[in-house]
Amino acid sequence: MRRRSIFALITTAGLFGGGAHAVDPGVPATAGAPAAAATAPRVAVLTGEQVVQILDQTVDWYRTLGTQQQNATQPSDLLILFANRQTADKVVGLAFEIARANAELLSSEASSGQGAADAAAQSLTRQQNQLDAQRQSIQQEIDASRKKLASSGKDKQDIEAKLPELQGELSMVNARKNLLDTMTEFVNTSDPKAAGASALKAQIDAIAATIPNSGANAAAAPSGTGSSSGASSGAAPPAGNDGRAAPARYGIWDLATEALRQRNKIEAIDLINQRTAALAETFEKTGARPLTQLKTYAAHSEALAAQADNAGSGTLKDLRGEFDTLAWLFKQTSEILIPLTKEQVLLRQYQHNLGNWRESAARQYHDALTALGVRSGIVAGILVIVFVLAEVWRRAVLRYAHEPRRRYQLLLVRTIVLWTIVCAVVGLSFVTEISTFATFAGLLTAGLAVAMQSVLVSVVGYFFLIGKYGIRVGDRIQIGAVVGEVIDLGLVRMHLMELNQQGPLGPTGRVVAFANLIVFQASGGLFKQIPGVNLSWHETTLTLPAVKDYAALKDRLLAAISAVLSNYSEEIARQTKEIERSTASSSVSDATPQVQMHLANGQMQALVRYPVHLQHAAEIDERVAQAVLKVIAESD
Repeated sequence: MRRRSIFALITTAGLFGGGAHAVDPGVPATAGAPAAAATAPRVAVLTGEQVVQILDQTVDWYRTLGTQQQNATQPSDLLILFANRQTADKVVGLAFEIARANAELLSSEASSGQGAADAAAQSLTRQQNQLDAQRQSIQQEIDASRKKLASSGKDKQDIEAKLPELQGELSMVNARKNLLDTMTEFVNTSDPKAAGASALKAQIDAIAATIPNSGANAAAAPSGTGSSSGASSGAAPPAGNDGRAAPARYGIWDLATEALRQRNKIEAIDLINQRTAALAETFEKTGARPLTQLKTYAAHSEALAAQADNAGSGTLKDLRGEFDTLAWLFKQTSEILIPLTKEQVLLRQYQHNLGNWRESAARQYHDALTALGVRSGIVAGILVIVFVLAEVWRRAVLRYAHEPRRRYQLLLVRTIVLWTIVCAVVGLSFVTEISTFATFAGLLTAGLAVAMQSVLVSVVGYFFLIGKYGIRVGDRIQIGAVVGEVIDLGLVRMHLMELNQQGPLGPTGRVVAFANLIVFQASGGLFKQIPGVNLSWHETTLTLPAVKDYAALKDRLLAAISAVLSNYSEEIARQTKEIERSTASSSVSDATPQVQMHLANGQMQALVRYPVHLQHAAEIDERVAQAVLKVIAESD
């Protein structure tokens, strides 16, 4: 319990100058002063939460070595990675050294700030000491009585009668001693600060176990760690020009990949450098408090030295205890400040290595971009020459080949030769090895297949279009909102002569082209009249006025529409039978008009549906509209 007595002395003597409970150094220390028991001294540099936060940040920064290892692709990169790994191991080891030193201060601070628990423990300790002395006295008396009983026969009866009494008294003292021991153990283990300090130590060990190879579990490094680490880290030479000549051997694909890889490497280095700077800033901010505490301890030590010059023998004994306490605190705080200073030096060296690495990556990135630009320029020049020669060929064919078939053949050969040369030039410019070229050719073929997917699907769609119920030249079809007559059906696409839908049926003067892949598309749809059938259904919705008998109104509407369609009933009936015969379906209903009524927004509406002959569709729609409006007007 030496440390507890030390901090009790610190509290009463007021070693922490400037605190709310500080005592003037000239005032003699009073053990057990009420002010001392009221507030525990703050000697730790960091709280437990701050220690864990710094360790988490340090461990997270240490794991960036994995990213560096992924980006280290050249010998110079590996040298820098090796130096950074050594430096990172030392940084992590020092961080855990700082954490453990601060945990010791927190543990000592917890043992000094027990307050009422300390007073109870001191009272129990005094009672234990008294019982120990009493038990020792009784035991000595028992031993003396036994010796008298063995050596002399005088007063034998008195001694024999006294021994049981002494044994009973000793048993009672032992029972009281056991009770006090149990109470003392409970008081000592019920301190939350001491439990928190113990939990912090366990948490530090658990975090250290997550990176066993980093030096986090190692003992404190010797004093020369900072200089040796700087030397080892600085021994890594700056990255040279190992990769400068390499890009000349690459194709465009490899050059572009190399440039992208170097760019990603630069971004990764910049991100690691930012996290290193943030960690260095954290350690720099943390180093301000232990430096201030050391200055406070030094100033108080000088004050105690001045006080000791004129002190008596009794006061000197108390001052010796205060000097011991100051020495212990100074040593513990120094064990935090020194590693913090080393951390800043190591992290600066780490940033210097990262700077060298970034400079090397930037140089290689520039070289790759330069080589890529030169190679792309050469390929572009060759392609320009090829296209110029192809244009000369085309003009020569148009000028000297007058037979259409011969001209077509020459132009076709020109197209084939042109694109074969273009593909060869582009392919050879992207790769430099035959195996790589074969891979690229396979990728190019797959790309062409994907690019011509619509054309291939259109060719397949042609065979679907000419099948049963297929399309023929002269058929009237509807694709989406376009209605037209087929005037050409090719292998890839079809052409329609658009027909007017608003007025009398006839051409609008426009030709619409559709790819044959329309048969595989779900949207839009393709509608075709059954061969020999020129019948369609039209429908419209009417809002009816308020009348008493909607059934009678419905009958009048049906009668009016049927009267309009009576002039075309024979043709409509014939085409209805043709539909039934062509489709072999018995579900075709009679081509009679229909009226369906329903409520919408509180009003009665009628859905009118009737068949029309496409040649007279506009005329029938007009007559039906007039008849329906007449019936509605008569119902008002």
